[in-house]
Amino acid sequence: MKDVLQKIKAEAIEALSSRDADLEAIRIKYLGKKGELTGVLRGMGQLSPEERPKIGQLANEVRSEIEELLRKKKEEYELRAFGISPDFDYTLPGDEVPSGGLHPITQMCYDLNDAFRSMGFEIFGGPEITSEYYAFDNLNFPPNHPARESMDTYWLEGHDSGSASDKLCLRPHLTGDSVRYMATHKPPYRFVYPGHVYRNETTDARHERAFFQYEALIVDKDFTFTAGKVMIKSILSKVFGRDVPVRMRAGFFPFVEPGFEIDMGCLVCGGKGCSVCKHVGWIEIMPGGTPHPNVLRAAGLDPDEYTGFYVNIGLDRLVMMRYGVDDVRLFHGTDLKFLKQFH
Repeated sequence: MKDVLQKIKAEAIEALSSRDADLEAIRIKYLGKKGELTGVLRGMGQLSPEERPKIGQLANEVRSEIEELLRKKKEEYELRAFGISPDFDYTLPGDEVPSGGLHPITQMCYDLNDAFRSMGFEIFGGPEITSEYYAFDNLNFPPNHPARESMDTYWLEGHDSGSASDKLCLRPHLTGDSVRYMATHKPPYRFVYPGHVYRNETTDARHERAFFQYEALIVDKDFTFTAGKVMIKSILSKVFGRDVPVRMRAGFFPFVEPGFEIDMGCLVCGGKGCSVCKHVGWIEIMPGGTPHPNVLRAAGLDPDEYTGFYVNIGLDRLVMMRYGVDDVRLFHGTDLKFLKQFH
């Protein structure tokens, strides 16, 4: 009986040595209900009481060895299917899998979205190709305003039939999207609309031709200007994780009345003065103010009934403040070594 078990083992090893061995057929032949090893075990009743334990132990060892060989052969087939050598050593340390991450401007946008959502704002998005009608006419820009010229705005050729709604351009600012929203929704409004904008201007440490803005608008029947300033301080404190100095200076923008330049203390230099803040310790991050009556009328609202508060956040500049980077062009470049440090 011992010789029979050794023969079964040798035959199974030889069968499994084939590159394309049929594993299921081998399993059935040797370990199945009618297999050779099972037949040996059924004949153990004919053995003497002294032989049974020894033959039983040997039979179990043969079964275990065949099962282990089957397992390894199956694993070999699986590795081969994925082009992996059977000699692959699983104990070797693996290669680090490259991982990506959010661009710092995208992360700042998401952080602002979370902050505004916590205050009950809706997220809205408009098209990057817009018209003179939405970019300027609806926002109270006079016909001769310099922003309408090609030295500021990228106009698209072949789209000027004489109608303001047909004269197309790359979106020079986000503010036109506010009228799009208000014209298709019912007041009161509380929404933000982030996105890319395009300006025909010279690039420097603080300016890019294509950059990100982030606007927020509240329109209601009773909204105080003081509440707008509190909103700004609350949002900046939440984004930066600490209180941020804020000041508001009178400024003119066609789409707000009154209008303000809103500055924050420069976090690159800590307010001491640097090239980013033009050595004054403050950096302009957003214009703001109450929507101009003509803008409200363009959206179909009565300015005697509704008022509100606009802010247009320079998203790129907020990112510069967050990380203390003194050149906005670095965030729009392709230097992965620079960008990876923010992952």
